[in-house]
Amino acid sequence: MKTEPVNLTEALASFDDVYSPRIVARMNDYDVRIAHTSGEHVWHAHEETDEFFLVLDGRFDIAMRDAEGGETTVVLKKGDTFVVPRGVEHKPSSPGGAILMFEPSGTLTTGDRHEGEIPDAVDSTTGHELA
Repeated sequence: MKTEPVNLTEALASFDDVYSPRIVARMNDYDVRIAHTSGEHVWHAHEETDEFFLVLDGRFDIAMRDAEGGETTVVLKKGDTFVVPRGVEHKPSSPGGAILMFEPSGTLTTGDRHEGEIPDAVDSTTGHELA
């Protein structure tokens, strides 16, 4: 258990990788993760969990597909939050920014299923410990 606070600005400054979340805290069975965002992620879904996003900096877009294949995009800016419901296919993208996520520990960033090849800029991980 950490006994010191984590400053998110300092934590984000400690790494440059995009879509490669760092775990800044754990609460019950959840990770609190931060990540830099830039470019396209991959279409994916988390079958068993919702996914919470808080935009810390910049802009973060989330395209989503409904059951019929129709797409909508939610555009988030600094200070905005959004929850992608479990099972909903989604594809994040960003012109640049930083996000905070709440996810059950062990949740893979590319979901339980994803579409196509994972781009080199996307780290398919359950999160990295903050250095």
